[in-house]
Amino acid sequence: MSTVISSHHFALAPLTVAICLGCLAAHPAAASEQGVERIRIEGQQPLRGTQQQQLDEAAIQKQLAATSDTASLLAMLAGVSVQQAGAVSGLPVIRGLADDRLRVKVDGMDLISACPNHMNPPLSYMAPTDVGRITVFAGISPVSLGGDSIGGSIISESKAPVFSSEASFAGEIGSFYRSNNQARGANIKLDYSSAALFASYSGNWSRGKNNRAAADFKTLEATGRPNHSLPLDEVGSSAYETQNHSLRLALTTRQDVIDLQLGYQNMPSQLYPNQRMDLLDNQQRRINLSWDRSTPWGQLHSRIYHESVEHFMDFGPDKQFWYGSNAMGGQPCDPIRFHGDPNGTCAAGMPMHSDADTLGFRLSAELERSATDSIRLGVEYQQFRLDDYWTASGGGMGPGTFLNINDGKRDRRALFAEHELQASAAWVLLYGVRLESVLRDASPVQGYSTAMNAPGMQLMNAAAFNQAERRITDNNLDLTVLSRYAVNRNWQLELGAAQKVRSPNLYETYPWSFWPMAASMNNLVGDGNGYVGNLALKPEKAQTVSASLSWLSDNQLHQVSLNAYHTRVKDFIDAAAANANWQAGQFNVLQYQNQAARLQGLDFTAATQLAVNASGLWQLHGNISYLDAKNTDTQDGLYQTLPWQARFSLQQQLAGWDNSLEWQLVSGKQRLSSIRNEVDTAGYGLLNLRLSHSWQRLRLDLGVENLLNKFYTLPAGGSYVGQGTTMSLNGVPFGIGVPGMGRSVYAGMQLSF
Repeated sequence: MSTVISSHHFALAPLTVAICLGCLAAHPAAASEQGVERIRIEGQQPLRGTQQQQLDEAAIQKQLAATSDTASLLAMLAGVSVQQAGAVSGLPVIRGLADDRLRVKVDGMDLISACPNHMNPPLSYMAPTDVGRITVFAGISPVSLGGDSIGGSIISESKAPVFSSEASFAGEIGSFYRSNNQARGANIKLDYSSAALFASYSGNWSRGKNNRAAADFKTLEATGRPNHSLPLDEVGSSAYETQNHSLRLALTTRQDVIDLQLGYQNMPSQLYPNQRMDLLDNQQRRINLSWDRSTPWGQLHSRIYHESVEHFMDFGPDKQFWYGSNAMGGQPCDPIRFHGDPNGTCAAGMPMHSDADTLGFRLSAELERSATDSIRLGVEYQQFRLDDYWTASGGGMGPGTFLNINDGKRDRRALFAEHELQASAAWVLLYGVRLESVLRDASPVQGYSTAMNAPGMQLMNAAAFNQAERRITDNNLDLTVLSRYAVNRNWQLELGAAQKVRSPNLYETYPWSFWPMAASMNNLVGDGNGYVGNLALKPEKAQTVSASLSWLSDNQLHQVSLNAYHTRVKDFIDAAAANANWQAGQFNVLQYQNQAARLQGLDFTAATQLAVNASGLWQLHGNISYLDAKNTDTQDGLYQTLPWQARFSLQQQLAGWDNSLEWQLVSGKQRLSSIRNEVDTAGYGLLNLRLSHSWQRLRLDLGVENLLNKFYTLPAGGSYVGQGTTMSLNGVPFGIGVPGMGRSVYAGMQLSF
């Protein structure tokens, strides 16, 4: 296999390591002798590829047996981390900015989380075995690839259709097992291809039990469920089960490629250690149709897609299900005796539903004026509809339905223009403008009860919300300028500046109840607090400057890159106390509020070939990232940001073997978000061992994650609320972070035919 890496992959800011930890070239003759993958480095390339890191299929394949979470693949990249949430729904972070602050595309679709806890982020709908390539752009991303985001773009793509001169069938099956949580899974892919037609089916299934930490991390065994307790080292509410299916049909002619994808996800459960609720059913259906045409003047691209999501939450098996007392004598709830008793005050869980529909369209053209001059023009439209409602369950949660967001709307319309010019052999310039209009709206709401004495002042809060102006329109302007200059064959310099704007999402705007029980069910960051929306929120406006200096040796076997950036965000959406009852050392009700933030830092990457000898090809790769992020209004730290992180990898390749020893380092977190009562975490270092061997059609993987069984607390893992009386705001212990997984041995295989 030969992987092409353009020079801009290692030379440009802010994120510059190409294909994560595997971008150095071996000496061609030595690579041939050892049977290892060759990597060819090409010369000057168009600037649109700048500021990107790219995980290709070969890099992804190394991780397939170790994770079921596509977002976790990104953690190996410089300046990128992952906020751990559910087992398959991590939230990627680029330089301290996460979730909806990033533009995440899955096979060209802009997808949106449809959950008050964002349990179904876009990357959760694509299993790692289905990913062909992931491209990450930093804060200064081209306007043709961004929009409604301030932190960057993530482009995740399935394995591309393959057309062949003769009709042929191909396939792949695989499976894995991981010891710590007894996770297991399987995948299958079947392809048919001919000169004009490609058809495929892909399916995968994965399931795992609760994780175990390397040591006891809590003092609570009780879960609130009769006869059910958890060991002190078991991370409650971390189990999961999911399956994904996709069908693809692609047609090609001399000028056109038409590509139709149908997808379905059935996720029976994904429990959350840092949320008070658990995902107990998530079903997604999607249709994605694209048409690409080559013309004498350039390329024409179009896409239309539709997604529907039915999402259900309640308390999983590690969280208390029955609340309240019966109406006769005030005795504790008896699930058998009082279930369905209309006169009782028992609450049978807390059913929560989120139903969403997304319709999107994009049309763009690339006008190739010359080999060194091109213009990109485009129009985009996205329509998002959301109903978030909680049906009655008793015990004050009734008799009606709580409308958290009723008929929520978020519509985006955008135009962009971008010019890329190679002014000389050494200098390339890209600049662009994007105009975007975002409409938000929601219909009147109501609580469980319309009685004056309903708990939590539901009637008054709902009335105030219904009387307010709820229809909001934002007109946003994005600007990007990038310039790259090749000083000589070894050194390259890049400078960039951008303004990026993001409008608030529906869950930051429309949740209306200050009742602690209801507010605690709205939480996008897993900190254990409750959140109330704010109709007065303004769009976030980020202004970023960056610079990068990179060096590549004459023999292309050694490289170094240093990237610096500075971002200021006006009207940054952070949190403030929702009432006068805020206290330190406990969970509180907070409200979203515009403030100001500053994020600045450095990313350093290096890679070198150590030796080529009888023991194989030896390479060393590493990256170090530093981030200084704070709220400049309050001088607080920003929640779930990492100050220092590093990753080093010693790799060996020999006669089909591809082995590595990884060392991951994370510093302690002391600059905290005081308003959220964020708990500090200690620094740690982890060792991971990965071994794999490939034959012509078979690949076997073995490895050990957290080889030394190190105990550590995830600095971006949030607060542990994975067991007990989670419906009560302070009914669970405060101040416990979510621990990382202890030692886990994994094995996997992939067989092609």
